[in-house]
Amino acid sequence: MLTAPNAEVPPSPSHPADEETVMDNVALMKQVIASTDKIVKGTEPSQLGLPSPCTEWTVRDVINHITGGSTMFAVCVEEGSVPDDLLGKLMAGDNLGDDYVGAWKSASARAMAAFEAPGALDKMVKLPFGEMPAGVAVNIAVFDVLTHAADIANATGQTIDDTALVETALELGHQMIGPDLRVPGVFDPEQPAPEGATPTVRLLAFAGRKV
Repeated sequence: MLTAPNAEVPPSPSHPADEETVMDNVALMKQVIASTDKIVKGTEPSQLGLPSPCTEWTVRDVINHITGGSTMFAVCVEEGSVPDDLLGKLMAGDNLGDDYVGAWKSASARAMAAFEAPGALDKMVKLPFGEMPAGVAVNIAVFDVLTHAADIANATGQTIDDTALVETALELGHQMIGPDLRVPGVFDPEQPAPEGATPTVRLLAFAGRKV
């Protein structure tokens, strides 16, 4: 979920990412948004109230979260941090209104524009769960958004077709999600995945979903 205010995020994977790798991960974020677009657009209004694998959240709650989260990432990169009052609205308020597809599309486009702006990846940004370079924040966004896309897909009977993208997000998760983030409100303990599970199911299990 990535909402806890005090959890410490590792500043980087086991070795610092070079500029080319960081730029590649911005391109990766574009792919994540494209895959998530497909899942959100494929969600029928009648499915918004369905339970998701993300504990206690409905499908609408998950879309609301990634929409608010996208705006949060955008503002952090644009301004360095998010004011507390805005952060509270983004994390606990309604970010969707009557147009969940349009709201997600607008917020994700803003986040993508922020990450792609000249010099953006060199900035230090303050997120609710730690301070880090924007180049590290984009890696977290890749993992978090695609995991939630998998939540929505699982709940609505859809699939994420780009299995290579899922495998890459899972690899990033293994690099970044350590014991410090296995706390309530961030990530539950990793769960076992069934033998022969798809990459999407393994991603959900790694993120703490019972699959």
